[in-house]
Amino acid sequence: MSTTPQGPASDADIPAFLRDLGLPGLADIHVHFLPEPMLRKVWDYFDAAEQNYGRAWPIHYRTDEQTRLQSLRAVGLQAIPALSYAHKPGMAAWLNDWSRGFAARVPGGVHCATFFPEAGVGEQVREEVARGARLFKVHVKVGGFSPADPRLDDAWQALEEAQVPVVIHAGSAPSSGEFTGPVPVHRLLERHPRLVLVIAHMGMPEYEAFADVADIYPGVHLDTTMVGTDFTNEFAPMPQGYVERLPGLRDRIVLGSDFPNIPYPYAHQLQALARLGLGDDWLRAVLWDNGARLLDLPPR
Repeated sequence: MSTTPQGPASDADIPAFLRDLGLPGLADIHVHFLPEPMLRKVWDYFDAAEQNYGRAWPIHYRTDEQTRLQSLRAVGLQAIPALSYAHKPGMAAWLNDWSRGFAARVPGGVHCATFFPEAGVGEQVREEVARGARLFKVHVKVGGFSPADPRLDDAWQALEEAQVPVVIHAGSAPSSGEFTGPVPVHRLLERHPRLVLVIAHMGMPEYEAFADVADIYPGVHLDTTMVGTDFTNEFAPMPQGYVERLPGLRDRIVLGSDFPNIPYPYAHQLQALARLGLGDDWLRAVLWDNGARLLDLPPR
């Protein structure tokens, strides 16, 4: 029986919510920090969301970097990823340099990296792994490439060998692309079945198909980013019966938020998960245990 059916009412209530669950904090695997010029371009894109997506998408945490870091620490993040993703040749190296610096200067910062199908990508990924990268991110739609692109085979091989997690946005929401959907991910995993892949947004709107992928491949996880929120339920709700699958996937569902690029307070993501009614043990696994395992944080 869940003792926290509604979740925290506000960000200020999150620490008490976590104490009630007996958790040391939150292990959020889907957080973005970017070089300021790139972040401004991302926010400009969301400011034009009515044109791009047909609906407004106000950025709730449109603040400076230090304030954003303080916001995350206040809600209980023990590790702070700085996910970025490349969309053209030469971009990954620049982003990886910045992300490496972020992890070095920010207490609790997670050394993240990205890659793109270009010459030398396998060597680049191996170098980042050797330098201590703990988490990678790729975005199929924004990058405009298939995860099964043969040019990426050496990069995926390196990540499979190292068992470093990769957050991959492969679902077709909020907009589809030539390479979105589960089929390219299936093709990738046929070649690299031991990859530790974290399917961003649970693969919305192809929820069921990506859950099927997780059923087949034990290294595949699903992150909760924006799933079940009031905002997302208006355009990509979970299909009927899908929630009944989630207890069976408890050990491979990971907290994700998309902070700071969300149109609601952080607490609302936790509310959305709590109101699924799957119980405190499920919440403990999702909010801490699974992400802590992937981010190499201490178990509770």
